[in-house]
Amino acid sequence: MGIAFAKGHGTGNDFVVVADLADECDFTAEQVRAICDREIGIGADGLLRVLHRDGRYFMDYRNADGSFAEMCGNGARVFVRYLIEEGLAASGDLVIGTRGGDREVSTQASGDISVVMGVPTTPHLRAAPVVTVGDRSWNAVGVHIPNPHAVVFVDSLDDAGDLRVEPEVSPDAVFPDGVNVEFVVPVAEAHVAMRVFERGVGETLSCGTGACAVAWVARRQEGASPAQTWIVDVPGGRLEVTERTDGQVVLTGPAVIDFRGEIDLTTL
Repeated sequence: MGIAFAKGHGTGNDFVVVADLADECDFTAEQVRAICDREIGIGADGLLRVLHRDGRYFMDYRNADGSFAEMCGNGARVFVRYLIEEGLAASGDLVIGTRGGDREVSTQASGDISVVMGVPTTPHLRAAPVVTVGDRSWNAVGVHIPNPHAVVFVDSLDDAGDLRVEPEVSPDAVFPDGVNVEFVVPVAEAHVAMRVFERGVGETLSCGTGACAVAWVARRQEGASPAQTWIVDVPGGRLEVTERTDGQVVLTGPAVIDFRGEIDLTTL
């Protein structure tokens, strides 16, 4: 039996979306890996399962390797775009559920979608985590939003090397469940560019929570006003991040549904 799906992306970070409003299709890790496999499956950075719980839509997000994640900023925007196009929700303000908690979402006049991502926190560490690529190492800033991130400022984005290989982050105890690693360079005032290694995926064209972590760290290093909007360039496009006076960080960017189809899991 075929399963209906949609394929969409937010600044190149792409997802397979499956509506499961009756909560009948709890994918195994093996099935998620097969669906996201770019050779034998549909191909994506992750899977978004649309559930309906406690009177609201819940984003059940899985990484491409089948693991679970607390939150995905680009995925949340694609999730809402899907709800709107399927007639499950109207444009405007909406609250969706995630493993990281409820998130307020709004559709902008430009068509972009904004997500209130939460208040970033830093882990209590005796020393800064260290990120190593090849024979080079940098001190990183640890941030949870709520996904864990290690933010590294480098001279050139090429310093990140081949991100098909996971950067080493030490000590291991700092991020026991793995970590997303962002490599960042300044571009202009309130404007940075980044590359990212996402845990459970590898290098992706964009990472919404990563963009938020990067802007949050950069603002503190620059001593800029919290209300200032930061531009974060990613390989797949551009995102905007604003920190509200209450500490909440808001991510804004595009989200599109590219195509729809049907897949038979028994063929994977």
